[in-house]
Amino acid sequence: MAKNKLKIKRGDEVMIIAGKDRSFRNNIKRGRVIGVLPAEQRVLVDGLNIIKRAVRQTQKVRQGGIIQSPGPIHVSNVMLICPACDKPTRVGYRLREDGHKVRYCKRCNRQIDE
Repeated sequence: MAKNKLKIKRGDEVMIIAGKDRSFRNNIKRGRVIGVLPAEQRVLVDGLNIIKRAVRQTQKVRQGGIIQSPGPIHVSNVMLICPACDKPTRVGYRLREDGHKVRYCKRCNRQIDE
């Protein structure tokens, strides 16, 4: 079975382009990717797509109440923000001279991975 390869990695800055946290013209919602789930093709973005869960109190470990945490977002609903040009962009791959495959910004044509 083939592995699911995503073009977004943990630590990248992304913007939401679809869903309840979608960015509008002047209100751009950005966040850092804190987790990647390649099997489900989803990412966890810090501070966006917040879900609330009611949790019961345990004897010693935690208090009960409503816990807020980021929920997974499908990778097609986020767009990478290029660190060089600071704009949302599509991602491509190139081979360097030493044989390593690196990501590059299709908007400004600069390398994303250092």
